[in-house]
Amino acid sequence: MTVYGEFPQLGFGKVTNFQQIQRTLYDLNMAVQDECISDKPIELRIYSPNVPDLTLVDLPGYIQIHSKNQPRDLKEKIADLCERYIQEPNVILAVCAADVDLANSEALRASRKADPLGLRTIGVLTKLDLVSPEMGEQLIAHNDYPLHLGYVGVVCGGKNPQAALVPFQKRDLTVGVPYLRQLLMRTLEERMGSRLSILADAVDQELAEASYQFKVMYNDRRITAESYLAETMDTLKHRFKDFARQFGKPQVRQEVRTMLEERIVEICEQLYWQDPKQQEMATAAAKTDPYWSHKLNLASSALTKSGVGRASTQLVVDSLMSHMEKLITNEPFVHHPDTRRKVLQLANEIIRHKFHTTVDQVENTIKPYKFEVECTDLEWAEGTKRAVAMLEREIQASQKSYDSIKSVVGRRTLNGAISYLTKLDKEKHADHPLAGTKPAPESSMDMLLRAVPSDPGERPSGYTDTLLAKARTALYYDRRMNNLYNRLYHIKSRSCRSPECQDTCPEIFLECVSEKLTYTAVMFIYIELLNEFFFQFPRDVDERLYYDLTKNQIAAFARENQSVRKQLDLMDRKAVLDLAQLKLRALVRRQEEMERKKREQERAAARGY
Repeated sequence: MTVYGEFPQLGFGKVTNFQQIQRTLYDLNMAVQDECISDKPIELRIYSPNVPDLTLVDLPGYIQIHSKNQPRDLKEKIADLCERYIQEPNVILAVCAADVDLANSEALRASRKADPLGLRTIGVLTKLDLVSPEMGEQLIAHNDYPLHLGYVGVVCGGKNPQAALVPFQKRDLTVGVPYLRQLLMRTLEERMGSRLSILADAVDQELAEASYQFKVMYNDRRITAESYLAETMDTLKHRFKDFARQFGKPQVRQEVRTMLEERIVEICEQLYWQDPKQQEMATAAAKTDPYWSHKLNLASSALTKSGVGRASTQLVVDSLMSHMEKLITNEPFVHHPDTRRKVLQLANEIIRHKFHTTVDQVENTIKPYKFEVECTDLEWAEGTKRAVAMLEREIQASQKSYDSIKSVVGRRTLNGAISYLTKLDKEKHADHPLAGTKPAPESSMDMLLRAVPSDPGERPSGYTDTLLAKARTALYYDRRMNNLYNRLYHIKSRSCRSPECQDTCPEIFLECVSEKLTYTAVMFIYIELLNEFFFQFPRDVDERLYYDLTKNQIAAFARENQSVRKQLDLMDRKAVLDLAQLKLRALVRRQEEMERKKREQERAAARGY
């Protein structure tokens, strides 16, 4: 076996050069020279088959006075430090010089204070070679300061310490480091033996308490870091499986359809609902009007050539990632922020790998709709239903916005402000140089944004900029509702019963186009992206979040959950106590057996055998 030392606090690892160990000890001692002593111990572990299994604490020697370079309270600090270590149950080595009167030994005085009967104190007489064998014999058999464990004389310096002990060994005195080592080992064994039963009872009590807690708190359910990790990953995969089953084509279609319908609203708002000629659309249904045909081409192009492939794919990806975040917001993932981040990273990597391919594929498949779209009667009927629902939602939204302004401003005040704005509009139009001629097309929003007299003196009392701004907005919503009601009435009429009326029924036609775009886009998003994602994600979870973890990483993961950490700690404590109980009871039985044999031998010796 290699003999080596370790400094656990320094992290040097194994040190086989003992001169280096001595230098390190010297440097560490010198590092506290300002205070002379430190409460922080220097820990050194020696591994060798030639040393006993002991823990020795080398304390600073007692002093009588301090030097001029030492702190004034050094004596008290040393005494306080030593007093902490010489308390029960530690064995005390009271080191005294043989050539100094033991009556003046601070070490003996302190040990007698902590151990009045001298039951756990060994006197160690150093520098024994400085006294005569006769004097050494008197010191070792000291009756003035008797110790139950006695005195041991040693010589630690000089050229040949072992030779210096020969005169004392001839007198059969207890001298030498080997004897001291044997005495220490025997003393520790005896003291441990005398406390075995007490210690075993204490362990039994601790074990009973730990077992009770384990029963009450966890119903004796065992858990390991590995089983917790496996259970957590299974939870994730089960949730993902349920999500994949729910996140089917109908849901994806609905999300893409909603997105495209929002674009239809924007297009109709811009091209139709604010067009002053929209009232003519109903009468234009029976004839061909290039104006509305051109408008429809613009509307269709605005919808089909607006990057539907990227927009729909990104919409599905955003929805997908949003659902993935929801999967890991509840127990047990609230305890594992790093794992949540890795889960989202895994999902993002799979999606990013297929994103651009999916976008290109969707754009290629919807390309025919960018040039010509044909609608069947059934598709037109379904488009009519959706267009009606869309217009009704927009009417409700406008009404809600109008009512919100009215509730803040007040009905009477709002009506007065709107009347004032309407009057200004009529006056401005009447004063126009071209009054009496047909005005140029102008949207309702353009009308609302016309200048209002900047001089407050020209306005009725209380008509502030803020009030007029709210009135302009309310008037916009009011006229928007009127336009939407007209459009709703029109698309419900016989004028919009068939696809031939698409020029003057753009809302229905755009709904038909959006439905074709939706079905085509979703089909290829599923083929190119979602199928791959639903297949690959659970496998990546197993590979990178389960099988790829080290034992230490698994343990660290489990202990991130405070409740699991408490359960594991309790199980570890119970396991340690179980093992301690087993070994202690074995030692108690062995000691009892040895004591029984010893008593039998003594009785046999007493009977003369």
